[in-house]
Amino acid sequence: MDKSYEELQDTLTFYGVDCIRPFYVSSGNPISEFPKESFRVDYYAVCICLSGQIGVEVDNLQYHLSSNEFVVFAPSTVLRFVETNDKLRMKLLLFDKNFLLKNIADPFFLDKLGLFGERSFCVVRSDEDSVNRLSQLIEYLQEVSLRHGRYMLDLVRTLIFNVLLEVATIVDDKKRGMTLENGEGSCLFYRFTKLVKERVSSYREVSYYADCLSVSNKYLIHLVKRASGKTPHEIIDEYILKEALALLGNPEMSVSDIAYAVGFNSVSAFGRFFKKYSYVSPSEYRKGQERGQEI
Repeated sequence: MDKSYEELQDTLTFYGVDCIRPFYVSSGNPISEFPKESFRVDYYAVCICLSGQIGVEVDNLQYHLSSNEFVVFAPSTVLRFVETNDKLRMKLLLFDKNFLLKNIADPFFLDKLGLFGERSFCVVRSDEDSVNRLSQLIEYLQEVSLRHGRYMLDLVRTLIFNVLLEVATIVDDKKRGMTLENGEGSCLFYRFTKLVKERVSSYREVSYYADCLSVSNKYLIHLVKRASGKTPHEIIDEYILKEALALLGNPEMSVSDIAYAVGFNSVSAFGRFFKKYSYVSPSEYRKGQERGQEI
């Protein structure tokens, strides 16, 4: 796999675009050349097919996109262009996750949108009106990105949020009415999340919860992924982080106290875990909250 296009700026350089910003909005003009080898996308991307057709291989799965269809990529998606035609026009929005979440305290914002499930991408076949609304938002974002001023970057972030919420609304409409395959699965998933909420500070192993529910690890993983699109380990980590965020709001507890309260044997291990998901250390997060700022 050719890795030369992993970064946003590297990918844009291939198309002759000189961009040092952590986001980019394309013009929608025809594209005549594409990388020939597979490459990993290490940024978020929303790609709308305005006209023509394009064949892409995404994580070894092939798709053909045409008008009123779009795809959303998360970091680590492996992409290869299979075929295109001269009528192809696409609208692209590319952005770095750290840029988007810079002033957001909730590190699970993108996860809560429910765009990806167990995959790192989402292919959507929608209607003309929905795609037009999405395209107009991206066009306005492009107009704002050309401005200069103190609040330009904040405006860009806000508009990217709007684009993602519009995408999530379209995806949610497609998923509406979908439920678990049977009532037993729904009940077990509810019992699993209830157990995690009650006991996560003492037990973090997936095998513990599988034993409590009298099911195998394999079945619990299958059940949880089918119900939520996440692994049991990811849900356990989410509950740990939520508890840590709540405890950091208590000035009477030290970071050390909080680390042990949520099940870590050392402050350094807790710090690594916290920073993995929130991009700041526990102490930095607490200081930001004390100043009344979002991190």
